Amino acid sequence: MPRSAWRIARPTPIRRSCSPSAAGDGANLIVLPELSATGYSFRDRAEAYRHAEDVPNGETVRAWESFARERGVHLVGGLVERDGVRLYDTAVLVGPDGYVGRYRKAHLWNREKLWFTPGDSGFPVFDTLIGRIGLLICWDIWFPEVPRLLAQQGADIICSVNNWVWTPPPIFDESGKCMAAYLTMTAAHVNNVFIAAANRVGTDRGARFLGCSLIAGTNGWPIGRVAGAEEETILTADIDIVSARSAPIWNDLNDLVRDRRTDLYDPLLGYTLGHVAPR
Repeated sequence: MPRSAWRIARPTPIRRSCSPSAAGDGANLIVLPELSATGYSFRDRAEAYRHAEDVPNGETVRAWESFARERGVHLVGGLVERDGVRLYDTAVLVGPDGYVGRYRKAHLWNREKLWFTPGDSGFPVFDTLIGRIGLLICWDIWFPEVPRLLAQQGADIICSVNNWVWTPPPIFDESGKCMAAYLTMTAAHVNNVFIAAANRVGTDRGARFLGCSLIAGTNGWPIGRVAGAEEETILTADIDIVSARSAPIWNDLNDLVRDRRTDLYDPLLGYTLGHVAPR
């Protein structure tokens, strides 16, 4: 079965970061956090612009492509994308054959609005050798439309790249899980899709990160454990990604896709940049 793994980046910025240890452990899908190539916090837009790169021709994507070719893996990571004078908080997917595609963050959090332009790439799903891969970034998981639209377009797995930061308390429940972990689990459950969520730990110029990386199964429950708030770790899970296509059938009378009341609302919620794909 394909193995999916994701790496929690170190608290300090790492340029062109990859995960040889995860690849060496047999992973063929590696997910890094949001802005893993630069770090999260910028003093101003000018500093963010200095760290920005072209996609797909920048040095970070080139390094990730080289890593993916050498290791025979797919990799998702976050960086600052430059397009003319505009900056985007972008997630990039590369594979053994090179660059696959990008997603520009649609929902911007707090001071991100001071440097980034809201994403204009829609919510793409990419066909790959290991299955259909959708991408979302951090604050997106608070908007249920995003994983729903990715699932409706046939995503087998959603790679969630994050810099989940501390918010007003309570931050964690008695089990040590944060709300972002529960939102990820809920999105996986209600859409019957795998979600691999990678977050940072530590601090970055006063921003403190929640950890809580996890991979959620199509039933919503974590496969393995949810990472702690302070530990730098690698999580792996053995899954058959394309098994998500049969997951929406719950019993003889309930099929999650068929039960949607598309006589009352649009199958893609008015979204026009994609198409419904069978699962």
